[in-house]
This record gives sequence, structure tokens and C-alpha cells, in this order.
Amino acid sequence: MANRAMTAGDAGLIDAFLEMLSAERGARKNTLLAYRRDLEDAAAEVRAPLRDASAEVLEHYVAGLARRGLSPATSARRISALRQFYHFLLLDRHRVDDPTARLEAPRRGRSLPKTLSLEEIERLIAVTAGENAAVSARDRAIVEMLYASGLRVSELVGLPLKAAPKPGVNFMMVVGKGGKERLAPLHDRAVAALRDYLAVRELLLPKAPAARERAQKWLFPSRTAADGKLTRHRIVQLLKDCAQRANIDPARVTPHVLRHAFATHLVEGGADLRTVQTLLGHADIATTQIYTHVAEGRLRELVETKHPLAKKKP
Repeated sequence: MANRAMTAGDAGLIDAFLEMLSAERGARKNTLLAYRRDLEDAAAEVRAPLRDASAEVLEHYVAGLARRGLSPATSARRISALRQFYHFLLLDRHRVDDPTARLEAPRRGRSLPKTLSLEEIERLIAVTAGENAAVSARDRAIVEMLYASGLRVSELVGLPLKAAPKPGVNFMMVVGKGGKERLAPLHDRAVAALRDYLAVRELLLPKAPAARERAQKWLFPSRTAADGKLTRHRIVQLLKDCAQRANIDPARVTPHVLRHAFATHLVEGGADLRTVQTLLGHADIATTQIYTHVAEGRLRELVETKHPLAKKKP
């Protein structure tokens, strides 16, 4: 099938759809960009304007996603984008039918989350110590906080200075996905690491007045970033460097792996999934249920030792 240029009509409808997602559902910038890419891909591949595409044309497009080598996760997202787009067209009376009703998303295997052992976490924290005391204090605070609260890296770099807990307080308020605010607790070690960092934070601010003013409002400022705060890429790089020094494969260490370690170790320690769901900021408990694999042995032991009939021999 030859690709074709997207029509002005398609472009206008996609813009209107994304504007609706932003205004009515509060969709974030990254979500809107992903949906735009998905719909522009469909518009370039199908043999008719998206507005008029038939169910058969869309089924042919979806069948071609696997042939093009797209992963099940990417294919599923593109199908979701199409379904929402045509539902919008139906509600806005641009169509009288929904051609996506028969589309089936590809089966996706649920992979277990990658994680680190407690001993590996300790090694990562230990190697943050270096010649520059201020940088060392910052890096330790970052690793401690990622592991102590299960923060997403975007949540960490977006923390304003005012989010730092006051003396005697061991939690922060974090703005997560969809702009939802949640409480992120910190254990004593993380609080201490953050306190030590705040004592030297001024040394990491830019010298130029304009850049300093931009950076001053962030908990983790940057001397070079245009918006004044550390970038997600810099945090990833920091963790890779720590992994290298700790003799851990850098490919295994990312901010999200520390988030998985936080949740996994909580479940291993006996935390219930509803609590972990709240701490991670998951909207749906189904997202958190991937961590049940770590609890299977503990739950089996609990039933075998605590259930009254389990103790009786047959």
C-alpha cells in the first residue's frame, strides 16, 4: 500500500480531537504527542481520508502493524487512538457509525517488572560519595528519594523547592500523572539525605543572575538547563554512572527500576496492594497487581501457617 499525504480535513479533525482531549480530559502533552503520531501514521497508510475510512480499511491497516514490526504495546496504543478518534467523530456528528467497533488489540504478554535487590540499592547509594561534596549530597538525595518514595523521574525533576519537607515532617506532596496530587512519604534516611543536600544546594545554583533566578525555584536546580531544573536525561545518566561504579550492569538501572524496587520491596515486606497503589499514584489497582508475583511465596506461607485448618493433618 503506498503512503499518501494527509488531507487538510484529516489534519483539522485530528487537531480538534486533540484539543478536546486536552480541554475536557486534561490529557498531558506527552499523551497528546503520542496520539498525534499514531493518527498521522494511520492517515498516511490508509487508502481514504480518515474521516471516511471504512471498517475494512482500518482492519487492513491494523493487520499491517505487526507486518511492519511494531510491538504489541505500540499496536495496542495505535488501536486505542483510533477508537477514541472515531468515537469523537461519532459524537461530533462527523460520522454516523464507528468503523473501529470490530478492531481487536493484539495480545500482550505481561512482563514482570525489573527490579534490584536491597543490597544493590545500598551499593548504588554508597557510590554517590565523591570529591565534590555538594554534588555527592545531591546525588545521594536523588537516589534515596527515588527508592524511598517510588517517584517517577518526571515527578522528581518537577519538584519545586517549596516541596521539601519542613523539620519534623517526613513526607512531600507530589504532582503525578494527570496533575493529581499525592502524599509521598520519606523514611528517616531519605529525610536526612535531603537535609544534607539542602545545606549545600546553594553551591549548585548558576552564577548568572537570570539563570540563577530560573533555577532557584526548583528542588534540584541545573546550571545549564534552559528551564533551570535537572533534566530527566541527567537523572538517567547519574544512575548509569552510579551503577558503573557499583559494579551493576548499567542497563539494569533506571529511575523506573528504582520505582519498581520500591514497590517490590514493600510487597515483600507485607504491604497490601491498595497501599502500594496509593503510594505509586496508580489510578487503577490492575496496574499495581503486577507486583503480586513477589507476594506469592509470602501469601502461601501465611495461609499454611495461619489458617486454622491448614495446621490439621488430613
